[in-house]
Amino acid sequence: MGDVFKALADPTRRTILDELTGRDGQTLFELCARLVSIHGLSSSRQAVSQHLDVLESAGLVESRREGRYKFHYINTEPLEPIVERWLRKRGRT
Repeated sequence: MGDVFKALADPTRRTILDELTGRDGQTLFELCARLVSIHGLSSSRQAVSQHLDVLESAGLVESRREGRYKFHYINTEPLEPIVERWLRKRGRT
């Protein structure tokens, strides 16, 4: 769970997850372009790639290579223990 919180601590990584929630299965190039055009973030491709590595290490992003392209997908499973621990318990009381 610590890796998930570390990954979510950075606002750029949260924006990347927001972007993948709205449009899943994007390449690094697509993500970089949309971060600039929609969100006004001007991170380099290398910086976005490093953010994706952190998100992938935390299990929040999964990637799949198809030929020359690597597509990135959001994975919400690592968030389920957090929701279970603090949000669902609250609803039971």
